Amino acid sequence: MNDPAYLPAVAALSGSAIGGLTSVASAWLTQRYQDRARRLSQDKTRRQSLYREFIDEASKLYADALMHDKSDISALVSLYALIGQMRILSSLVVVERAEAVARTIIDTYFTPNRTFPEFRELVDSNTIDLLRDFTDECRGELRTLQSL
Repeated sequence: MNDPAYLPAVAALSGSAIGGLTSVASAWLTQRYQDRARRLSQDKTRRQSLYREFIDEASKLYADALMHDKSDISALVSLYALIGQMRILSSLVVVERAEAVARTIIDTYFTPNRTFPEFRELVDSNTIDLLRDFTDECRGELRTLQSL
């Protein structure tokens, strides 16, 4: 093995092996990064869709609660089903904000129906926006996902 003729062959084989391993490692790391980016993008899209659906449903229920004394139980159950989905995907703070929205809607059904002047007072006092805390928290969570 002390023959100098073997040295260039061993060096060439070693270089090829190192080059091959580097190529495999690079491809593996690239694939891993792309998979992670794809998963984060899908997660963000899933949450955006869930939050949008919750906002739509809560807004309709809140408007109904302001005008009526009787609730649509199936719609309230749908709202809680959305909150259940958030428990799987979202942070605890987002879930707590969603639960607070649901409680406010239920409490509103127990108050007298609002007249248009009373509705205007709600708008003027900025108390009509029961979704503000929820949407602010959702925005923060989605920004956090984007920065990962």
